[in-house]
Amino acid sequence: MKAQDQYLKFIRWNETDRLYVGYCPDLFPWRAVCHGQTEEETYSALCTLVHEEVEELIQAGRELPPASPRPMREAIPA
Repeated sequence: MKAQDQYLKFIRWNETDRLYVGYCPDLFPWRAVCHGQTEEETYSALCTLVHEEVEELIQAGRELPPASPRPMREAIPA
């Protein structure tokens, strides 16, 4: 597993901006870090940012922040 794979990354639609926004709360707890017209575009940009942040922390000799486990909602059968 790559170091960046341990971090939750998610995309949400923002009705106000009419764009998808990307989040990675363990590395960027203060806000969304990217946006895009499609989920795929936004997720790709988010993965790139997470990878770059992890690499910068490693290169600087800093400890990576812990990845917080987050429970998933239980699936409700249709």
